[in-house]
Amino acid sequence: MKTYKIALLPGDGIGPEITRVTQNILVALANNHGISFKFDEKDFGGSAIESTGSPLPEDTLKACKDSDAVLLAAIGNPKFDSLPRDKRPETGLLKLREELGLFANIRPVKICDALIQSSSLKEEFIKGVDLVVVRELTGGIYFGKPKGKITLEDGRERAFNTMSYSSHEIDRIAKIAFELAAKRRNKVCSVDKANVLDVSQLWRERIINTVNEYPNIELSHQYVDNAAMQLVRNPNQFDVILTSNLFGDILSDEAAMLTGSIGMLPSASLSSSGPGVFEPVHGSAPDIAGKNLANPIAMILSAAMMLKISLNEIIASENLENAVYEVLQKGFRTVDLISEKSNKKVGCKEIGDEILKVIEGL
Repeated sequence: MKTYKIALLPGDGIGPEITRVTQNILVALANNHGISFKFDEKDFGGSAIESTGSPLPEDTLKACKDSDAVLLAAIGNPKFDSLPRDKRPETGLLKLREELGLFANIRPVKICDALIQSSSLKEEFIKGVDLVVVRELTGGIYFGKPKGKITLEDGRERAFNTMSYSSHEIDRIAKIAFELAAKRRNKVCSVDKANVLDVSQLWRERIINTVNEYPNIELSHQYVDNAAMQLVRNPNQFDVILTSNLFGDILSDEAAMLTGSIGMLPSASLSSSGPGVFEPVHGSAPDIAGKNLANPIAMILSAAMMLKISLNEIIASENLENAVYEVLQKGFRTVDLISEKSNKKVGCKEIGDEILKVIEGL
């Protein structure tokens, strides 16, 4: 029996709730597929700050590096906002990405027919949407230097961040997007702001240069403001959206609402070697923590991505995805997915139990 070592980071807010649901489902799935998981649960983010004073303790980082994959729930809480920047939960996440070399973030957005009524967009605009946002994750304005805040001679404050990319960083994320598109519909839309930003001009030049290695790919370009509009105007035009760190952060959250809830979107953060990190796109939602109101589906689908991408357990991944969609087809909904036609409102644990029943019945 193949055993996979999974670093499990429940994090903050609703993180522990959706982690327990996902972990139970993975155990049942493993039993059906002749595999097993060894979960190494560690503090991360706010929970780590409270236990160790650091958002990313060395023990947690080592467990991640020693794992086959990392399954992360969510981090953050406003109560940590008064801490110095280097002590906040989000800084721990940036450091984890940097330490593991997680330069490629993959965020699929697929419309489930059962949830069309949950979306704020009309059915004719979103039916059949199946796109992927490929976001560069370790460069751009979040990591560029110089950055900081200074006090000027007249007493006023000034803060600054630097958006920068090297040709190497652009080329490697472009190859990820083109190779992914080659397995889908052979279309890539590169998003930038090349009309005003030097860094975006280099971005576009390198993307055009790299696509020459992929003659079957249809490449297009959109400025980020237009892309934001097009995502809600005509999302079916997109197959793979390729973009930088900041723009990808914003656009992927916007794309989440096509599905009806950010609680539906999984993601994978990958390096050229070493373990990937799989996590829901949403945050820790501390306002509903402990109330059994969270939607665990984004984390469950992140686990499905983990099975497929890092562990190569393709059948198990497909069975997990199908179980999620079967439960949604039956009408079960967490509060974020409720629409006028929904009549089976359930909590975090209950929708997990329904998915578990399907898995156990396979």
